[in-house]
Amino acid sequence: MRIAQVLYSLDMGGQEMMALHLTRELMARGHDVTVVTMTPGGSLRADFAPAKVVDAPRKGSAGIDPKAWPTLFRTFLKIKPDVVHTHAPGPLLYAVPAARLAGVHRIVHTSHGANVTQLGPRSIALGRAVALLLTRFVPVSDETAETARSREKIPAALIQVIPNGIPLDKFGPNVEARARVREALGIDEDAFVVGTVGRVEAVKNHKLFVAAMSKIVGVGTHAVIVGGGSLLEEVRAAVPEHARSFIHLTGPRRDIPELLAAFDVFTLTSTTEGLPLSVPEAMATELPVVATSVGSLPTIVPRDTGILVASEDEAALVAAYTRLRDNPRARREMAKAARAFAQSRFSLAKMVDAYEAIYRDG
Repeated sequence: MRIAQVLYSLDMGGQEMMALHLTRELMARGHDVTVVTMTPGGSLRADFAPAKVVDAPRKGSAGIDPKAWPTLFRTFLKIKPDVVHTHAPGPLLYAVPAARLAGVHRIVHTSHGANVTQLGPRSIALGRAVALLLTRFVPVSDETAETARSREKIPAALIQVIPNGIPLDKFGPNVEARARVREALGIDEDAFVVGTVGRVEAVKNHKLFVAAMSKIVGVGTHAVIVGGGSLLEEVRAAVPEHARSFIHLTGPRRDIPELLAAFDVFTLTSTTEGLPLSVPEAMATELPVVATSVGSLPTIVPRDTGILVASEDEAALVAAYTRLRDNPRARREMAKAARAFAQSRFSLAKMVDAYEAIYRDG
C-alpha cells in the first residue's frame, strides 16, 4: 500500500516518535510510506529516511490558513496514496478534507491526547464535522476515546482504540550506559535519581516536579529533566539555589534509552495525558513510575508498577519519591513488574498489525 503519514511538525515529541516507529515498521513490511509535514525542518526529519518527506507548509501558527487545503490537495494528487493517516488537530482539519477531495478512500486519524480544552468551540465543531470524512478515528487510550465521544461528539461507530507501541528491544537495563550518563552529569554511581523525559511545556508541569524534588535533593539524591521546549529556561529558573547542583536539565537529547538507564525512578507530573510513550519506555527500561493520575495513566501504571498521585499534589509526590528512595526492595519489585507489564502490553508489532487492518479493511 501507498501510505501518507501527515504530521504538523517533525520535531521531537510523543506523537512524532509514534509516527516514526509506525513508519519504520510499515516500510519493513513492504509498504510505501511518504511523510507529509506541515512545518518545514524538524529535528526528526532525517530519522524518517528512507521514507520520503514532503513539505506542505501551513502559514502561521494561529487562525485558519485557507491555502493549506489546496497545498495538501495537490500533494495528495502527486503522491496518490491508498491511505492518508493524520496525527494532531491541524492535520485532521486540513489534510482530511484535502485527501477526500483528492479521491483517497481510506483516511485514518490518531488522537494522541484528551486535551481538547486547549481548543476553542469553533475548532472542536470543525473537527467534529471533518471527522465524518474519516474511515476510523483512533484514540490511543480508553480515556482519550471517552473524550472523543463526550466532548468532541465523534460518532462511536468511527472510534477504535489502538494503544501506542514501542520498539521494546531498544529499552532495558544497561549498566554501561548508566555509568556513562551519570559520570557526564556529575551524579555519583550510588545516588538515587528520579528522572523525566518530555517536552518542557505547560501541560507537562515540570515546575511541580522541580518543587517536589527541591524538598529532598542533596548529596545522594538527584533529579534529571530531559527535553526541550518553550518553557525550558523558565523551569531552569524555577530551580531553587540550594538545589541547582542536584537538579539537572539536559535540554533535548536523542539518546533516550541510555538516559533512562541512568534513572532509578521515572516520573511524569502532567496535568493531562493521552498515552505518553515515555512511560512504556521507562517501564521497559525496568523503572518504577511515579505519576499524576490523569488521562490514561491509571490504566497503564498498575499498582504493582508504581505510584499514582493526584494532579498538583506536591506533598504526595514528595512522599512517593521518598518512599522509593528509602525502600530499595519495594523499588526493585516495582521495577521488575513494570518491565514485565511493558513487555506484555506495549508491543510495536501489535500496534502496527491493528493499523494495517484498518488500512486494508477500513
